[in-house]
Amino acid sequence: MNNYLLSIQYDGTNYNGWQYQANARSVQEEIEKSLKIILKQEIKIIGSSRTDAGVHALDQKANFRIEKTLNTFKLNYSLNSILPKDIYIKDISIVPENFHSRFDARKRSYIYLISNKKSPFCFNYSYFYPEVPEIEYLNNISKIIIGEKDFSAFCKKNNELENKNCIVFDAHWIRKNDLIIFKISANRYLRGMVRAIVGTFLLAEKNKLSEEEIESIINRHKREFAGQNVPAKGLFLYKVEY
Repeated sequence: MNNYLLSIQYDGTNYNGWQYQANARSVQEEIEKSLKIILKQEIKIIGSSRTDAGVHALDQKANFRIEKTLNTFKLNYSLNSILPKDIYIKDISIVPENFHSRFDARKRSYIYLISNKKSPFCFNYSYFYPEVPEIEYLNNISKIIIGEKDFSAFCKKNNELENKNCIVFDAHWIRKNDLIIFKISANRYLRGMVRAIVGTFLLAEKNKLSEEEIESIINRHKREFAGQNVPAKGLFLYKVEY
């Protein structure tokens, strides 16, 4: 059995997330439909991260297995010829048969973009936030979430996962002209986790909460004590590492 790994970029604006859904358009569905046209058989792809509705990806990974031996260059070209313009296959490579794009991932990195100035060119890809937060403060409080913690406070209430522990390797903020970029790397994420962290930290900066107050929000393990989710359109799956 041959196993192929796709490196994918997509604009999530017009999709209800990565994962296949019966009554909504998804990125996974569009790629599987295109693979079926080319390969003349049903193909199920396994994504490395289940991005939510409206979330984008700079380097999503997905693998699929098939008996046939494929020309990866030709398949890559063919897929990009028929996929919608907001989905792009950057590369296709051969991986070991037992490789699993989701379970074998060691680290996933996301970035969140915030724009301090209203711009039609940033509207679909950033959160317009006219206030200018203090980056040094944001970086100091971001150290609080580094390490293994229970992130229930930043998880959607209807999430039924029993294990809500995640290991955050890095979390920091950068300012580039009128853009503020939050980057986070972790082994796994809960649904809505990154957007809840960004919303909570922006609220904390606005109210100048102490480190103890922020730790209290985390340690209560209750979503209602944290800040609101920021919009999905500013979130990008940046990199997946194995």
